[in-house]
Amino acid sequence: MIELDTENTKPVRAVLVGRTDDRSIPDDEVVRELASLADTAGLEVAGNVIVRRFEPAPKFGMGAGKAEEIIAFAKEHEAEQIVFDFEIPPTQQRNWEKDSGLTCLDRQEIIIRIFAARALTREAVLQIELAKLEYSLPRLAHTYDALSRQRGGRYGTKGAGETQLELDKRSVMNRIALIKKDLAVVRSDRATRRKRRDRIPVPSCAIVGYTNVGKSSLLNALTGAGVLAEDKLFATLDPTTRRYTLPTGRTVLLTDTVGFIRNLPHSLVDAFHATLEEAAFADAVLIVLDAADSENAMQLATTREVLAEVGAANQPVLLVLNKADKLDEFTRARLLDEYPDAVLVSARTREG
Repeated sequence: MIELDTENTKPVRAVLVGRTDDRSIPDDEVVRELASLADTAGLEVAGNVIVRRFEPAPKFGMGAGKAEEIIAFAKEHEAEQIVFDFEIPPTQQRNWEKDSGLTCLDRQEIIIRIFAARALTREAVLQIELAKLEYSLPRLAHTYDALSRQRGGRYGTKGAGETQLELDKRSVMNRIALIKKDLAVVRSDRATRRKRRDRIPVPSCAIVGYTNVGKSSLLNALTGAGVLAEDKLFATLDPTTRRYTLPTGRTVLLTDTVGFIRNLPHSLVDAFHATLEEAAFADAVLIVLDAADSENAMQLATTREVLAEVGAANQPVLLVLNKADKLDEFTRARLLDEYPDAVLVSARTREG
């Protein structure tokens, strides 16, 4: 007999769908980051399907044959969800869910769900809610697909679903407007606190980088901040500022920021602008890379791209290669040759 508590806490099984034109990349490597996102979101990965030859099509975003293969694979592996490593427009999402009978999510929604589960401060909660509402607004229509077929209203001009959809859209838009006003107040308060800080001639440095490269661990190692540091994606969402005394005796303010990720949803870049702007106002930026990750060049490119989006592209930069204790001598030499201005350090979590 299955215990109800066990059944309720059983993780949701999901099939991951990746896409690449490079046939030399192994399937697991294609969806490695998506698998980490799924694990962070509490999903159990049942398997993956890779689209190697992408043929854009209006119904599913790919060929009908490949779509049928993915749906059959998901059902064969008793998956409850299909998670795509690329954006699925609202209409295509509706088609996928209708034909498969499963919940279908894209990378953007998974990231938003993770952020929603990790947000702690009022600012972060507001930013996440804004991102969720902006993401869900164009997807409201398929919620009332069945109701929209019912005729009703004066002279039979509008169905019950259409009326409810209009009401919900208006409600969402009103809530978006209200959140933006609240965020404006929060940002004003942040600007006031920054002005107070600026009155004291203490230089500041923002610690930025890809998610799970050890930014919080580095802040803890330097300042003893005690910030949550886990071997998971997006363990830290809220900025933390601590004083650090350099060997020369000079004091600087170090600020840990939210981690970046490839294809970060623009709604989150916009929503987290108030958090990420710490990098734009800092006197310098400390970019942290995972020295042991084979894709650290991509991490650096993504970080610079997001910094440019928040107006911090021209800040002085110090490059730090973290987790150096995981490297052999050959890899150390290669990285120092590849990044001649970088510093190798080892500031890792207990879990990592």
